[in-house]
Amino acid sequence: MTMEKTKPVDKHYRGASGMWEAVIGLEVHAQVASNAKLFSTASTEFGAEPNMNVDLVDAAMPGMLPVLNTYCVEQAVRTGLGVGAEINLRSQFDRKNYFYPDLPQGYQISQLYHPIVGEGEILVEIEPGVGRTVRIEHIHLEQDAGKSLHDMHPGLSMVDLNRSGIALMEIVTYPDIRSPEEAAATILKLRQIMRYLGTCDGNMQNGNLRADVNVSVRPVETGGYGTRCEIKNMNSTRFIQQAITCEVERQIGVIEDGGCVVQETRLFDPDTGSTRSMRSKEEAHDYRYFPCPDLLPLVLEKDWVETIRKALPELPDARKERLVTEYGITAYDAAVLTAEQESADFFESVARGRQGKLAANWVINELFGRLNRESLDLDEAPVSADQLGELLDHVIDRTISSKIAKDVFNRLWTEGGCAGDIVRDHNLAQVTDIDSIRALVDTVFAQNPEQVRKAQKNPRVAGFLVGQTLKASGGKANPEVVNSIILERLGL
Repeated sequence: MTMEKTKPVDKHYRGASGMWEAVIGLEVHAQVASNAKLFSTASTEFGAEPNMNVDLVDAAMPGMLPVLNTYCVEQAVRTGLGVGAEINLRSQFDRKNYFYPDLPQGYQISQLYHPIVGEGEILVEIEPGVGRTVRIEHIHLEQDAGKSLHDMHPGLSMVDLNRSGIALMEIVTYPDIRSPEEAAATILKLRQIMRYLGTCDGNMQNGNLRADVNVSVRPVETGGYGTRCEIKNMNSTRFIQQAITCEVERQIGVIEDGGCVVQETRLFDPDTGSTRSMRSKEEAHDYRYFPCPDLLPLVLEKDWVETIRKALPELPDARKERLVTEYGITAYDAAVLTAEQESADFFESVARGRQGKLAANWVINELFGRLNRESLDLDEAPVSADQLGELLDHVIDRTISSKIAKDVFNRLWTEGGCAGDIVRDHNLAQVTDIDSIRALVDTVFAQNPEQVRKAQKNPRVAGFLVGQTLKASGGKANPEVVNSIILERLGL
């Protein structure tokens, strides 16, 4: 279940002859979260020495036949179900033939004509309350190529086959995207869904999530599609946005100068912030696709697919909506908390049985803020959900004030322990004794007669007297009691 969003206003680009818009589609390559490769038992561990995670199938030794990894198939089905897509019970592997040194077989096993996952869609939130539905054309399984290394020898290129044969899911969208920001948001939404599902870790830095970006332009409100160019192998949402902006401006310039955009594959250079031609765009027939003779058609049992569907976790959109309803927090806070499954789990551990808004405030502002300042991940946080929950219990029952709670939180962060012990050992409990607070108020009034006279005429000045009383108490006086006594003394 997803929440309705207002459709964003399409972004327009001003050219010499008028206004233009971009038409963008994505081919997202997501590494399947699996310990073994798609057609071999070799490890997928990242960071191994070159050519250590290679078996005879990956190296294309004569007579070696691929054996399909069932778990990778399950992960692709799980991903398809996560984006609301149709699962094709019959699919087929094809050979995509081309020569390159890091492709020892001379072909890539992929699924061009009969992919495992059909059409689906995701809701991409551009800003709070504003989102676009991006349709998924299909998802297919394929094996990755190796990696050519050009910086290890002055006169030679080396080949590392550790990635050769690693399972990839290629998620192909329809050209529904209209701006660089939407393209980045679409990739992040797919990443979020796959991380919730456990089908891809989404690590773009390691190359586990990459995207080819197809870009064309057309005059506003004309319909149809222009000639598209593909920007290849992007692994940064920031660079993707820069590349799209550059390519859109380039294509508009070409057309307005009387030229024609040539369909081609381009590369983005982050140093210059521009794209450059890589090669003319190949069509399917250029690769001589044909069914892989070593692999039978893949036939899935409907009951098996339904078993996977029933075991799916709560997905981000549904969880966000539930947090808003169940805990009374804002949609913005829910979006922050559900960005990662671990964050949502942490929040719910803190908020369960407590005040949701208070818990969200402390998790987002205090905990996440401190983690960000210290460049730590959530699993490295010195304060656990149980520790933070206990701290909030002392705020809720007014044992300590919110101000004192921040001091306790800092002690938990640096010293460990539990909130109750810190409050007791450092004598931090709130002063609620009426007589004690009255005595403090008397002292503050005696020291600030001019402010008292002003407060009697302008109640807003009473805030100064409240602050001085709290300061005199070392922050331990109950603010509500202090405020009540001061207003009473002022006759307000």
